[in-house]
Amino acid sequence: MLRIVSLQLIATVVAGLIAALLGGWPAMFSAVLGGLCCVVPNGIMAVRLFAASTKAGGANPFTFFIWEFIKIAMTLALLGVTAWLYRDLNWLALMGGFIVALKSYIFLLFRQR
Repeated sequence: MLRIVSLQLIATVVAGLIAALLGGWPAMFSAVLGGLCCVVPNGIMAVRLFAASTKAGGANPFTFFIWEFIKIAMTLALLGVTAWLYRDLNWLALMGGFIVALKSYIFLLFRQR
């Protein structure tokens, strides 16, 4: 799970660089912030589930669903805070960075072992 989060972070940086080339600094910051709105909650959930799996009882399915709900709520809250606080927000770049980070796990499907 931590591998997926690190891949999402790398994809966010790449999306930020592409947005910087296409739309300048505000687009770059918007794309990076959009990607971080996905990466941060996923990272928190991954660390929490990793800690739960190392306990003697193992991971609980109920805990997974609770943390999934928390992750979705945190993602929406971060998107709202970003839209509220960042005045030069480029919505296209924000959603582009968010979607790139959200769908970056697809690259792991094509990786050869």
